[in-house]
Amino acid sequence: MRRAAIVLAALGLLLSAACGSRLPESDFADRDRDRGPAPTGEAKGEPIKVGIITSATSPVGGETFVGPRDGAQAYFAALNKRGGVHGRPVEVVTCDDGGSGGGNSDCARKLIQQEKVFALVATTVLDYAGAPLVSKAGVPDIGGQPIGAAYETYPHLYGIYGSQAPRKGKPGWGGRLYGGTEVYRYFKREHDARTAAVVAYNQAASAAYARNVADGLRKEGYKVVTEQVDFALPNFKAVAADLRDKKADLVFDAMDTHGNAQLCKAMDGAGVDLIAKVTNVQNWASTIPADYKDAGNCRNTLWATGASRNYADDDDPAVRAFSDGMAVYAKSAKIKTRSQWQLEGWAAAMWFADAAKSCGRQLEHACVERFLERDKPYTADGLLLPVNFHAQAEPPKTERACVSVARWKDAAAGGKGGWVSQGDMNDNCFEDVPQLSYRP
Repeated sequence: MRRAAIVLAALGLLLSAACGSRLPESDFADRDRDRGPAPTGEAKGEPIKVGIITSATSPVGGETFVGPRDGAQAYFAALNKRGGVHGRPVEVVTCDDGGSGGGNSDCARKLIQQEKVFALVATTVLDYAGAPLVSKAGVPDIGGQPIGAAYETYPHLYGIYGSQAPRKGKPGWGGRLYGGTEVYRYFKREHDARTAAVVAYNQAASAAYARNVADGLRKEGYKVVTEQVDFALPNFKAVAADLRDKKADLVFDAMDTHGNAQLCKAMDGAGVDLIAKVTNVQNWASTIPADYKDAGNCRNTLWATGASRNYADDDDPAVRAFSDGMAVYAKSAKIKTRSQWQLEGWAAAMWFADAAKSCGRQLEHACVERFLERDKPYTADGLLLPVNFHAQAEPPKTERACVSVARWKDAAAGGKGGWVSQGDMNDNCFEDVPQLSYRP
């Protein structure tokens, strides 16, 4: 039960934070062009130390959080081969916090006080208990995954999806965070979905997140079907039969990967016909055939949504650069999978490098943070929906929002299976998207 609670609490916060971008249309036109010409030749100057904290071992499984770390290390390896940051290589120091708050604080203390890292990059942890220490030390934490409220709470922390919160030591606005309903609007506009089901465990974190999803769906005018599964003795067959009888168009969930796979298997057995079984950025990975091996029909209704360009979209030059760099690094690191979180880790490392390059030969924290907080939003050469950190005194009521969408197809990649982009993320945009509050 503890493992499920941890997974669901983490995913609920992640999903709410990663809904999309809230920026003017003009910010989508140009990719980042101010990093200057790419240097050539391997970097050999004084190293720049960066730290990466990851819950590489944790109660939710060893492979759950490592994607951003691997993507960031792949980027830095490629960067160093082409000259680093003004001739200085980036030296990466990693720390596994074991998925515990105490371990996380120990990692933060070790990297800052002993290793003297200049910055943290692509932090992806279950419990960011060390966030106050990082913030107090004034060490920039760049491109971390918002699993929890730390990136909406503390200065010097810059999550991969940006933030409009004041970040003065308290979460969001008065302890409340806000997320948009653009994902639900997308399926309504593009696929005429009208009935949506939300499946959750009979567990507090799962049920709370499911309520948030249901509220957003109702705000967008959906008929909502709620289903609860006993975590200890799940009866997925009964849930699947009810979904079939109520003719659900979409299925959202507040469950772990194992629960989703079992639900999909049951839906195949019951003959459930869906427009989409909607998942999130953490499950946007090449492991789908193995995870859903017993649910061929449901597997091909899986759709993922997020705020970054599909890692499988090799027609895009920035994605192709990621794929090429990841392939080289993966060979030496013995990594067989590919994922959206790897791409976002690559983007986080690029963000740090671009910020560091903007400082010239005088690399200072203040200079790096000026780049992060500049008026021009950041896109990591088009890999991210535009990101900024413009603090607002009052929470937003509505926003313009965009969303990246892909669906799994067994027939993709020459029959090997893969994620296929559904439109361009810079075009999947909506005006006046309601921003609904929730407590982290």
